[in-house]
Amino acid sequence: MTAQLSGLWLDSLAGTLAGQSIHRRSCRRCSPSASITVARQSTSSSSIQIVGGGLYGNELSKLSSTLESVPEEFDWINLEADLYHWTKALRPVQWYPGHIAKTEKELKNQLKLMDVVIEVRDARIPMSTSHPQMDSWLGNRKRIIVLNREDMISTADRNTWASYYARQGIKVVFSNGQLGMGTMKLSRLAKSLAGGVNEKRKAKGLLPRPVRAGIVGYPNVGKSSVINRLLKRRMCPAAPRPGVTRALKWVRFGTDLELLDSPGIIPMRINDQSAAIKLAICDDIGERSYDVSEVAAILIQMLSRLPTVGNKALHDRYKIDTDGRVGKIFVQKLALQLFNGDSHQAAFRILSDFRKGRFGWVALERPPKFEC
Repeated sequence: MTAQLSGLWLDSLAGTLAGQSIHRRSCRRCSPSASITVARQSTSSSSIQIVGGGLYGNELSKLSSTLESVPEEFDWINLEADLYHWTKALRPVQWYPGHIAKTEKELKNQLKLMDVVIEVRDARIPMSTSHPQMDSWLGNRKRIIVLNREDMISTADRNTWASYYARQGIKVVFSNGQLGMGTMKLSRLAKSLAGGVNEKRKAKGLLPRPVRAGIVGYPNVGKSSVINRLLKRRMCPAAPRPGVTRALKWVRFGTDLELLDSPGIIPMRINDQSAAIKLAICDDIGERSYDVSEVAAILIQMLSRLPTVGNKALHDRYKIDTDGRVGKIFVQKLALQLFNGDSHQAAFRILSDFRKGRFGWVALERPPKFEC
Protein backbone atom coordinates (compact mmCIF):
# COMPACT_ATOMS: atom_id res chain seq x y z
CA MET A 1 0.00 0.00 0.00
CA THR A 2 1.38 3.40 -0.94
CA ALA A 3 0.01 6.45 0.78
CA GLN A 4 0.68 9.82 -0.92
CA LEU A 5 0.07 13.17 0.65
CA SER A 6 -2.34 15.20 -1.45
CA GLY A 7 -1.24 18.38 -3.20
CA LEU A 8 -3.71 20.49 -1.22
CA TRP A 9 -2.34 19.24 2.09
CA LEU A 10 1.22 19.87 0.96
CA ASP A 11 0.30 23.40 -0.13
CA SER A 12 -1.08 24.07 3.34
CA LEU A 13 2.25 23.07 4.84
CA ALA A 14 4.32 25.32 2.60
CA GLY A 15 3.91 28.40 4.74
CA THR A 16 5.09 26.59 7.88
CA LEU A 17 8.33 25.27 6.43
CA ALA A 18 10.32 28.54 6.43
CA GLY A 19 9.72 29.30 2.79
CA GLN A 20 10.60 25.82 1.56
CA SER A 21 8.54 24.73 -1.45
CA ILE A 22 7.09 21.25 -1.39
CA HIS A 23 5.74 19.49 -4.41
CA ARG A 24 4.50 16.07 -5.24
CA ARG A 25 6.74 13.72 -7.08
CA SER A 26 5.44 10.54 -8.68
CA CYS A 27 7.88 7.70 -9.13
CA ARG A 28 7.41 4.20 -10.44
CA ARG A 29 8.38 1.78 -7.66
CA CYS A 30 9.99 -1.52 -8.46
CA SER A 31 7.71 -3.27 -5.95
CA PRO A 32 4.78 -2.07 -3.85
CA SER A 33 5.57 -0.94 -0.31
CA ALA A 34 3.79 1.09 2.32
CA SER A 35 5.57 4.40 2.03
CA ILE A 36 5.15 8.13 2.00
CA THR A 37 7.31 10.25 -0.26
CA VAL A 38 7.64 13.97 0.31
CA ALA A 39 10.05 15.93 -1.86
CA ARG A 40 11.43 19.43 -1.38
CA GLN A 41 11.93 21.47 -4.50
CA SER A 42 15.66 21.76 -5.09
CA THR A 43 18.30 20.95 -7.67
CA SER A 44 18.37 17.37 -6.35
CA SER A 45 15.24 16.56 -4.37
CA SER A 46 15.28 14.62 -1.11
CA SER A 47 12.61 12.31 0.22
CA ILE A 48 11.28 10.73 3.39
CA GLN A 49 10.16 7.13 3.15
CA ILE A 50 8.25 5.48 5.96
CA VAL A 51 8.08 1.75 5.33
CA GLY A 52 5.91 -0.80 7.05
CA GLY A 53 2.57 0.91 7.55
CA GLY A 54 0.45 3.99 7.01
CA LEU A 55 0.40 7.15 9.08
CA TYR A 56 -2.09 7.60 11.90
CA GLY A 57 -3.42 10.77 13.43
CA ASN A 58 -0.65 11.40 15.94
CA GLU A 59 1.99 10.71 13.29
CA LEU A 60 0.37 13.08 10.80
CA SER A 61 0.30 15.84 13.39
CA LYS A 62 4.07 15.50 13.85
CA LEU A 63 4.97 15.34 10.16
CA SER A 64 5.24 19.08 9.47
CA SER A 65 7.66 19.59 12.37
CA THR A 66 9.65 16.57 11.21
CA LEU A 67 9.95 17.99 7.71
CA GLU A 68 11.55 21.14 9.07
CA SER A 69 14.45 19.12 10.47
CA VAL A 70 15.09 17.13 7.27
CA PRO A 71 18.36 18.27 5.64
CA GLU A 72 18.82 18.66 1.92
CA GLU A 73 19.69 15.40 0.17
CA PHE A 74 23.20 14.35 1.03
CA ASP A 75 25.50 13.09 -1.72
CA TRP A 76 26.64 9.70 -0.40
CA ILE A 77 28.43 8.94 -3.65
CA ASN A 78 30.77 11.88 -3.12
CA LEU A 79 31.43 10.76 0.45
CA GLU A 80 32.37 7.27 -0.76
CA ALA A 81 34.68 8.83 -3.36
CA ASP A 82 36.33 10.95 -0.68
CA LEU A 83 36.69 7.94 1.60
CA TYR A 84 38.36 5.97 -1.18
CA HIS A 85 40.83 8.83 -1.67
CA TRP A 86 41.53 9.16 2.08
CA THR A 87 42.28 5.45 2.51
CA LYS A 88 44.81 5.32 -0.34
CA ALA A 89 47.53 6.86 1.86
CA LEU A 90 46.86 4.66 4.90
CA ARG A 91 48.33 1.32 5.93
CA PRO A 92 45.95 -1.37 4.63
CA VAL A 93 43.55 -2.81 7.19
CA GLN A 94 43.82 -6.60 7.18
CA TRP A 95 42.66 -9.08 9.83
CA TYR A 96 42.40 -12.84 9.43
CA PRO A 97 42.81 -14.82 12.68
CA GLY A 98 43.87 -18.45 12.29
CA HIS A 99 40.53 -19.91 13.40
CA ILE A 100 38.60 -18.23 10.58
CA ALA A 101 40.14 -20.36 7.80
CA LYS A 102 39.12 -23.56 9.61
CA THR A 103 35.66 -22.15 10.36
CA GLU A 104 35.09 -21.14 6.75
CA LYS A 105 35.81 -24.67 5.53
CA GLU A 106 33.51 -26.25 8.14
CA LEU A 107 30.78 -23.70 7.52
CA LYS A 108 30.68 -24.41 3.79
CA ASN A 109 30.03 -28.07 4.58
CA GLN A 110 27.33 -27.25 7.15
CA LEU A 111 25.56 -24.85 4.77
CA LYS A 112 24.65 -27.85 2.63
CA LEU A 113 22.44 -29.04 5.50
CA MET A 114 20.70 -25.71 5.99
CA ASP A 115 17.04 -25.09 5.12
CA VAL A 116 17.48 -21.35 5.49
CA VAL A 117 20.48 -19.10 6.15
CA ILE A 118 20.27 -16.05 8.40
CA GLU A 119 22.95 -13.51 7.51
CA VAL A 120 23.51 -10.95 10.27
CA ARG A 121 24.89 -7.55 9.29
CA ASP A 122 25.65 -4.32 11.12
CA ALA A 123 22.78 -1.90 10.43
CA ARG A 124 25.23 1.01 10.38
CA ILE A 125 27.21 -0.52 7.49
CA PRO A 126 25.12 -3.24 5.78
CA MET A 127 27.18 -3.24 2.58
CA SER A 128 30.56 -3.38 4.32
CA THR A 129 29.43 -6.32 6.50
CA SER A 130 28.33 -8.38 3.51
CA HIS A 131 30.85 -11.13 2.70
CA PRO A 132 31.77 -10.90 -1.02
CA GLN A 133 31.55 -14.70 -1.42
CA MET A 134 28.30 -15.24 0.47
CA ASP A 135 26.10 -15.35 -2.64
CA SER A 136 28.23 -18.06 -4.25
CA TRP A 137 28.26 -20.10 -1.04
CA LEU A 138 24.49 -19.99 -0.62
CA GLY A 139 23.46 -20.53 -4.24
CA ASN A 140 19.64 -20.83 -4.36
CA ARG A 141 19.32 -21.47 -0.63
CA LYS A 142 16.75 -19.30 1.11
CA ARG A 143 18.23 -16.37 2.99
CA ILE A 144 17.10 -13.81 5.56
CA ILE A 145 19.16 -10.68 6.14
CA VAL A 146 19.15 -9.41 9.72
CA LEU A 147 20.24 -5.81 10.21
CA ASN A 148 21.29 -5.91 13.84
CA ARG A 149 21.79 -2.83 16.05
CA GLU A 150 18.81 -1.06 14.54
CA ASP A 151 18.84 1.13 17.65
CA MET A 152 22.11 2.64 16.40
CA ILE A 153 20.65 4.15 13.22
CA SER A 154 18.00 6.76 12.58
CA THR A 155 14.46 6.06 11.43
CA ALA A 156 15.33 7.59 8.04
CA ASP A 157 18.26 5.18 7.68
CA ARG A 158 16.08 2.24 8.63
CA ASN A 159 13.34 3.17 6.16
CA THR A 160 15.82 3.65 3.34
CA TRP A 161 17.34 0.20 3.84
CA ALA A 162 13.92 -1.43 4.27
CA SER A 163 12.78 0.06 0.97
CA TYR A 164 16.01 -0.98 -0.76
CA TYR A 165 15.69 -4.64 0.22
CA ALA A 166 11.94 -4.71 -0.45
CA ARG A 167 12.56 -3.64 -4.05
CA GLN A 168 14.91 -6.59 -4.47
CA GLY A 169 12.48 -9.04 -2.90
CA ILE A 170 14.92 -9.83 -0.08
CA LYS A 171 13.55 -10.76 3.34
CA VAL A 172 15.03 -8.40 5.94
CA VAL A 173 14.52 -8.18 9.70
CA PHE A 174 15.72 -5.28 11.84
CA SER A 175 16.82 -6.38 15.27
CA ASN A 176 18.41 -5.27 18.50
CA GLY A 177 20.32 -8.25 19.85
CA GLN A 178 20.83 -6.56 23.22
CA LEU A 179 17.14 -6.02 23.90
CA GLY A 180 15.68 -8.82 21.80
CA MET A 181 13.61 -6.70 19.41
CA GLY A 182 12.96 -8.43 16.10
CA THR A 183 13.95 -11.89 17.27
CA MET A 184 10.46 -13.40 17.37
CA LYS A 185 9.72 -12.06 13.90
CA LEU A 186 12.96 -13.69 12.75
CA SER A 187 11.92 -17.03 14.23
CA ARG A 188 8.52 -16.96 12.50
CA LEU A 189 10.06 -15.93 9.18
CA ALA A 190 12.68 -18.69 9.28
CA LYS A 191 10.03 -21.33 9.96
CA SER A 192 7.73 -20.03 7.23
CA LEU A 193 10.48 -19.91 4.59
CA ALA A 194 11.52 -23.49 5.33
CA GLY A 195 7.97 -24.75 5.81
CA GLY A 196 8.09 -26.87 2.66
CA VAL A 197 10.82 -29.09 4.08
CA ASN A 198 8.52 -31.23 6.19
CA GLU A 199 5.86 -31.33 3.50
CA LYS A 200 8.39 -33.03 1.23
CA ARG A 201 9.43 -35.37 4.05
CA LYS A 202 5.79 -36.29 4.69
CA ALA A 203 5.28 -37.06 1.01
CA LYS A 204 8.24 -39.45 1.23
CA GLY A 205 6.83 -41.12 4.35
CA LEU A 206 9.42 -39.54 6.65
CA LEU A 207 8.80 -38.02 10.07
CA PRO A 208 9.01 -34.22 10.42
CA ARG A 209 12.21 -32.67 11.77
CA PRO A 210 13.15 -29.22 13.10
CA VAL A 211 13.93 -26.50 10.58
CA ARG A 212 17.69 -25.97 10.35
CA ALA A 213 18.84 -22.37 10.19
CA GLY A 214 22.47 -21.28 10.00
CA ILE A 215 23.42 -17.89 11.40
CA VAL A 216 26.40 -16.36 9.61
CA GLY A 217 28.08 -12.98 9.33
CA TYR A 218 31.13 -10.85 10.04
CA PRO A 219 32.78 -10.75 13.47
CA ASN A 220 31.04 -8.77 16.21
CA VAL A 221 27.84 -8.04 14.29
CA GLY A 222 25.76 -9.69 17.03
CA LYS A 223 25.13 -13.25 15.81
CA SER A 224 25.42 -14.87 19.23
CA SER A 225 23.39 -12.12 20.89
CA VAL A 226 20.54 -12.71 18.44
CA ILE A 227 20.58 -16.45 19.25
CA ASN A 228 20.68 -15.82 23.01
CA ARG A 229 17.67 -13.51 22.72
CA LEU A 230 15.80 -16.08 20.69
CA LEU A 231 16.49 -18.76 23.30
CA LYS A 232 15.92 -16.32 26.19
CA ARG A 233 19.03 -17.67 27.88
CA ARG A 234 22.77 -17.39 27.39
CA MET A 235 23.63 -20.42 25.28
CA CYS A 236 26.31 -18.83 23.11
CA PRO A 237 29.24 -16.70 24.36
CA ALA A 238 28.82 -13.06 23.38
CA ALA A 239 30.90 -9.95 24.03
CA PRO A 240 31.29 -6.54 22.37
CA ARG A 241 34.51 -7.43 20.56
CA PRO A 242 35.39 -9.47 17.47
CA GLY A 243 36.51 -13.09 17.68
CA VAL A 244 34.61 -14.32 20.78
CA THR A 245 32.88 -17.25 19.04
CA ARG A 246 35.54 -19.65 17.71
CA ALA A 247 33.66 -22.86 16.89
CA LEU A 248 30.41 -23.92 15.23
CA LYS A 249 27.67 -24.76 17.70
CA TRP A 250 24.17 -26.18 17.22
CA VAL A 251 21.44 -25.05 19.60
CA ARG A 252 17.77 -26.06 19.71
CA PHE A 253 14.96 -23.48 19.79
CA GLY A 254 11.79 -25.20 20.90
CA THR A 255 10.88 -28.38 19.05
CA ASP A 256 10.76 -27.04 15.51
CA LEU A 257 13.89 -24.92 14.97
CA GLU A 258 17.62 -25.66 15.21
CA LEU A 259 20.17 -22.85 14.98
CA LEU A 260 23.83 -23.04 14.04
CA ASP A 261 25.95 -20.34 15.66
CA SER A 262 29.19 -19.71 13.77
CA PRO A 263 32.31 -17.61 14.32
CA GLY A 264 32.57 -14.42 12.32
CA ILE A 265 33.89 -14.95 8.81
CA ILE A 266 35.78 -12.31 6.89
CA PRO A 267 37.69 -12.38 3.58
CA MET A 268 41.32 -13.48 3.79
CA ARG A 269 42.21 -10.22 2.09
CA ILE A 270 40.00 -7.11 2.22
CA ASN A 271 40.36 -5.42 -1.15
CA ASP A 272 37.85 -2.67 -0.40
CA GLN A 273 39.72 -0.49 2.07
CA SER A 274 36.82 1.95 2.37
CA ALA A 275 34.77 -0.94 3.76
CA ALA A 276 37.69 -1.98 5.99
CA ILE A 277 37.85 1.49 7.56
CA LYS A 278 34.12 1.36 8.30
CA LEU A 279 34.56 -2.07 9.88
CA ALA A 280 37.22 -0.55 12.13
CA ILE A 281 35.05 2.47 13.01
CA CYS A 282 32.14 0.22 14.00
CA ASP A 283 34.40 -2.23 15.92
CA ASP A 284 33.58 -5.11 13.57
CA ILE A 285 37.23 -6.07 13.06
CA GLY A 286 40.13 -6.72 15.43
CA GLU A 287 41.75 -3.58 16.86
CA ARG A 288 45.26 -4.87 16.13
CA SER A 289 44.54 -4.68 12.40
CA TYR A 290 44.41 -0.88 12.18
CA ASP A 291 45.94 2.34 13.45
CA VAL A 292 43.43 3.85 15.86
CA SER A 293 44.60 7.42 15.19
CA GLU A 294 44.21 7.04 11.42
CA VAL A 295 40.74 5.53 11.74
CA ALA A 296 39.57 8.24 14.17
CA ALA A 297 40.86 10.94 11.78
CA ILE A 298 38.83 9.42 8.93
CA LEU A 299 35.76 9.24 11.18
CA ILE A 300 36.06 12.96 11.98
CA GLN A 301 36.21 13.77 8.27
CA MET A 302 33.12 11.62 7.62
CA LEU A 303 31.09 13.00 10.53
CA SER A 304 31.85 16.59 9.56
CA ARG A 305 30.25 15.95 6.16
CA LEU A 306 27.15 14.13 7.40
CA PRO A 307 24.25 16.60 7.66
CA THR A 308 22.93 14.90 10.81
CA VAL A 309 26.25 15.53 12.60
CA GLY A 310 28.47 18.18 11.03
CA ASN A 311 31.15 20.45 12.45
CA LYS A 312 28.79 21.98 15.02
CA ALA A 313 28.19 18.63 16.76
CA LEU A 314 31.94 17.99 16.87
CA HIS A 315 32.53 21.44 18.38
CA ASP A 316 29.73 21.01 20.90
CA ARG A 317 31.18 17.67 21.99
CA TYR A 318 34.89 18.57 22.21
CA LYS A 319 35.00 22.41 22.16
CA ILE A 320 37.45 22.26 19.25
CA ASP A 321 36.99 24.28 16.06
CA THR A 322 37.29 22.29 12.85
CA ASP A 323 36.46 22.51 9.19
CA GLY A 324 36.47 18.70 9.00
CA ARG A 325 39.05 18.57 6.23
CA VAL A 326 42.02 17.27 8.21
CA GLY A 327 40.89 14.82 10.87
CA LYS A 328 44.46 14.17 11.96
CA ILE A 329 44.80 17.75 13.21
CA PHE A 330 41.53 17.40 15.13
CA VAL A 331 42.82 14.25 16.86
CA GLN A 332 46.06 16.04 17.78
CA LYS A 333 44.17 19.02 19.22
CA LEU A 334 41.99 16.72 21.32
CA ALA A 335 45.10 14.89 22.52
CA LEU A 336 46.67 18.13 23.71
CA GLN A 337 43.43 19.31 25.31
CA LEU A 338 42.50 16.15 27.24
CA PHE A 339 45.25 13.52 27.15
CA ASN A 340 48.60 15.29 27.56
CA GLY A 341 49.35 14.86 23.88
CA ASP A 342 48.50 11.14 23.71
CA SER A 343 46.94 10.81 20.24
CA HIS A 344 46.10 7.13 20.78
CA GLN A 345 43.88 7.91 23.77
CA ALA A 346 42.28 10.84 21.94
CA ALA A 347 41.53 8.65 18.93
CA PHE A 348 40.07 5.92 21.10
CA ARG A 349 37.80 8.49 22.80
CA ILE A 350 36.46 9.64 19.42
CA LEU A 351 35.77 6.09 18.26
CA SER A 352 34.19 5.18 21.59
CA ASP A 353 31.95 8.25 21.46
CA PHE A 354 30.70 7.27 18.01
CA ARG A 355 30.08 3.66 19.05
CA LYS A 356 28.11 4.83 22.08
CA GLY A 357 25.96 7.22 20.04
CA ARG A 358 27.36 10.46 21.43
CA PHE A 359 26.85 12.09 18.00
CA GLY A 360 23.38 10.63 17.61
CA TRP A 361 22.56 7.34 15.91
CA VAL A 362 23.67 7.53 12.30
CA ALA A 363 24.50 5.06 9.55
CA LEU A 364 27.74 5.37 7.62
CA GLU A 365 26.23 3.93 4.44
CA ARG A 366 23.17 4.31 2.29
CA PRO A 367 22.09 1.83 -0.40
CA PRO A 368 22.67 2.39 -4.12
CA LYS A 369 19.92 4.39 -5.74
CA PHE A 370 17.39 2.82 -8.07
CA GLU A 371 16.38 4.66 -11.19
CA CYS A 372 12.75 5.67 -11.14
